[in-house]
Amino acid sequence: MFRFEKLEIWQLACDVGDDLCDLADDLEKKKYYRFAEQLRGAALSISNNIAEGSGSTSNAEFKQFLNFARRSLFEDASMVAFFRRRSYVTQERADELLKQLDALSRKITNFYRSL
Repeated sequence: MFRFEKLEIWQLACDVGDDLCDLADDLEKKKYYRFAEQLRGAALSISNNIAEGSGSTSNAEFKQFLNFARRSLFEDASMVAFFRRRSYVTQERADELLKQLDALSRKITNFYRSL
C-alpha cells in the first residue's frame, strides 16, 4: 500500500473527484465539452498532487504539492460556482459540491500545518 492511500485527505479528494467527474459527465451530455474536460482535470489534480507529494523526501516539498492540490480545489470550486450562476448545475448540487470542497480544503490546510 502506498503512503497516500492511508491519508484521509487523499481518500476525500477521490470522493469529491468522483462527484466532480459525475458533474463533468452531465456537462458533456449538454455539449459543454471544454468545461467538462477542465473540471475533470482539476478534480484529478487534487488527489494526484496529494499522492505525488506523499512521495517527497522532505516535508517542505510535500507542502508544495499540498498547495498545488488546494489550488486545483479552488479552481474546481470556482467552476462549480460559475456553473451554478449559469444554471448548468442545480443550486442544491452546487451547494453540496462546494460544501465537500470547503471541508477538504480545511483538512488539507490542517494537514499542511501539521507537517
